[in-house]
Amino acid sequence: MEYLVVGLGNIGAEYACTRHNMGFMVLDAWAQASNISFHTERYGAMAEVSFKGRHFVLLKPSTYMNLSGNAVRYWLQKFNIPLEQLIVICDDLNLPFGTLRLRASGSSGGHNGLENITETLGSDQWARIRMGIGNSFSRGGQIDYVLGDLTPEEQEQIPELAKKVIQGVKDISTIGVARAMNTLNTKPQKKAENAAETE
Repeated sequence: MEYLVVGLGNIGAEYACTRHNMGFMVLDAWAQASNISFHTERYGAMAEVSFKGRHFVLLKPSTYMNLSGNAVRYWLQKFNIPLEQLIVICDDLNLPFGTLRLRASGSSGGHNGLENITETLGSDQWARIRMGIGNSFSRGGQIDYVLGDLTPEEQEQIPELAKKVIQGVKDISTIGVARAMNTLNTKPQKKAENAAETE
């Protein structure tokens, strides 16, 4: 079984720690944990890793975010991977920071990368894992917010969040999207603790 796992982000050192690069951060963490390196290929940086007989092609598109679909379509066709074995990881400002949300299909939710992938593939029937980045910005400040750096406190949480997302991708490949949703879809720990205190 072969899967294309796409982490969305923007290339360039100036974007490395920005909220819009959550997808890149997860794939970088996976590569580091697996002691593998990305190499430059057409439309992006690629690495390959295996787990329990499953083969994962990790892709960080080098296109602009709103052209991510070109890279996804090319590599799906190159490896002859079906849509149901495509998994896209991205940020989501509609979710509080630390919230993880896996869906088997669905709308873009206003995310330019997801929207372009759907338009390019002509389908939204592929899995996506959204990583909440919150939306604490003033009116008209959305672009600056998503392209702004994570706070030091948020950066500290990235390794654990990345670990959960990576496990979620592995779960999709072994137990399926529906069951993986039950374990991956969580709310921020801090909010859960607060809720417990008020009960």
